[in-house]
Amino acid sequence: MKNEIGLIIDDVSTVLLDKREEISLALACILARGHLLIEDLPGVGKTTLVKALSRALGLDFHRIQFTNDLLPNDIIGSAIYDKDSSEFRFAPGPLFAELVLADEINRAHPRTQSGLLEALEERKVSALGKVFDLPSCFTLIATQNPHWQKGTFPLPESILDRFLMGLTIGLPQQALQIQLYRGFDQTAAMAKIPQRWNSSKLVEVQQQVGRIFVSESIGKYIYSIMEKARSNPQLLPISPRAGLGLSRLSQAWAWMEGRDHVLPDDVKKMAPYGLGHRVISEQTILIGQERIKDVLEKVEVV
Repeated sequence: MKNEIGLIIDDVSTVLLDKREEISLALACILARGHLLIEDLPGVGKTTLVKALSRALGLDFHRIQFTNDLLPNDIIGSAIYDKDSSEFRFAPGPLFAELVLADEINRAHPRTQSGLLEALEERKVSALGKVFDLPSCFTLIATQNPHWQKGTFPLPESILDRFLMGLTIGLPQQALQIQLYRGFDQTAAMAKIPQRWNSSKLVEVQQQVGRIFVSESIGKYIYSIMEKARSNPQLLPISPRAGLGLSRLSQAWAWMEGRDHVLPDDVKKMAPYGLGHRVISEQTILIGQERIKDVLEKVEVV
């Protein structure tokens, strides 16, 4: 299975050049059944990453472009009157897909952002007094522009806490930027990405990830990290959901490394990405990740 993961990363790397680490992290988030928040400048490949992953994993893909006039019903769906039955019926919105890209999520009004809360937490939406299930492997990957850019609304802590991982892409190295400027055909490269999995395969792997063994000592180590972060008055308090998410990410990374148990190094690897976006307010995700790295230096491995 580790070879299959390597092939998927290789395939996506043909489109998103020089970003194997970021691709691996995004994949770990999906395998851990989590939602991903990617923050960076426009044009660095955030949308490309999501599209390439959807092709490689064989997932039904929808993209939602968030704008300041977008309404919750534009995402979730709306009631439509059926004249044949003389009743209203629910017409599902673009949120009903296996992999959803919420592009520039922080350009939408907070009211619209809040429409995602139930979907992010329960993979369900409520409408017309009923509850509708989203696909079993439903994953939302949101991109956001840096908070200092015009026309953005900060994401509230309630939404940030529902993203399992925060990530940045960054610029490619000089040689690869030059390759892009010389006419690299990204569209053609995207079309060549083969489908390695499908939704059923993904669900099967997600179940395997959930069975990766987490020892008592690892549980204590995660608890110590959480407590040290909570004791820092410069950081926002983080919930037990964050610790559970860190455990799941560590399981996913261990699985990707071909192991059946979590090591402290897995936790150290995942902690900045699983906690960094939760501990800062109106600052970049990178700053939050650096703060968590500082926390890790002060926590001994149990």
